[in-house]
Parts: sequence; C-alpha cells; structure tokens
Amino acid sequence: MTDRDDVKARIFNLIDQFNKKGVDVSEDTRFAQDLEWDSLTVLDFVAEVEDEFDILITMNQQAEIEKVGQLVDAVKDLAE
Repeated sequence: MTDRDDVKARIFNLIDQFNKKGVDVSEDTRFAQDLEWDSLTVLDFVAEVEDEFDILITMNQQAEIEKVGQLVDAVKDLAE
C-alpha cells in the first residue's frame, strides 16, 4: 500500500521537472490551464509518472484527470 502523502510528494517532484513557468503547484493546480502544458508535455509527464510508480494510466483515466489532486488519488489507487 502506498501512502497518499508519499505519492503526493513524488508527483510534486515530477511536476517540478516539467514546470517551466515556475507555477506554484497545489492539489487544485490544473495541468492544461494553470501549468499550460501541451499534449506532448502531458504525454511525457504521464510516462514519467508511470515509470516512477510502475503503473499504467489509461487514456480514459488521463482524460478525466484535470487537477494535481485527482492525479494523486488516481496514482494512489493504481499503486495499491
């Protein structure tokens, strides 16, 4: 079982690598609107998350995730 705080910290660390605009990130941060990530950046980021947690995030799941907090919850569920 993966602790949510651990998942959150690891995801925030991964976001930092892609956060070129230096946006302050919270669980309410939106990937497209707030971080201004294009589809290629999102694909690269999702690949990093999948590698970090050894999980697979489907395209349907990706389409439903708009905010950082939603990603933390989804990864926690998938990593259990």
